[in-house]
Amino acid sequence: MKSEKVGRRIKTYMERKELTLTELAAATDLSTDFLTSVIEDNVYPSLGPLLKIARALDVRLGTFLDDQFSEDPLIMRREARKSELSMLRGKDKPADMKFFSLGKGKSDRHMEPFYVELLPESAVDKHLSSHEGEEFIVVQEGEIEVQYGDANHTLKVGDSIYYNSIVPHYVSCKGGTKAAIYAVLYIPK
Repeated sequence: MKSEKVGRRIKTYMERKELTLTELAAATDLSTDFLTSVIEDNVYPSLGPLLKIARALDVRLGTFLDDQFSEDPLIMRREARKSELSMLRGKDKPADMKFFSLGKGKSDRHMEPFYVELLPESAVDKHLSSHEGEEFIVVQEGEIEVQYGDANHTLKVGDSIYYNSIVPHYVSCKGGTKAAIYAVLYIPK
């Protein structure tokens, strides 16, 4: 999925709910400038703000990540995995994370599983986010740093972390080398 598809989907759901940009900003505690960047400029937000938008529009996070079909069981072959979205730091800045949805195609899911590549840019200008739910991460490649509240944790290949995502947090690669993780987000309905 390309990021412009996400902006289009947000706009479609805003129209269905008859929400203005100002009303969506108030419902999400996100600025109208930020929302305009997401909707009009193809800037893809991190999962925290995207979850706030999904909540305000009364849709699940996966609504922005996949098309409407369901497979059970869903099998995602490694060679079929495609980068679904890239988190952009701004419209003129490079992506710092690439997300590969591992749940795309299962529309009745309650978890959001991802394979995520964390690029060195993710370690610059960290912005904590928080949202309802829980997250579970396993490091596949490299080293990552997880800022969780006031604490910083370094994780290496094979290490995992499971946390309540209501606590402000940020995940990035550690140092100048790309890292990769498997992450599962649970977001209560």
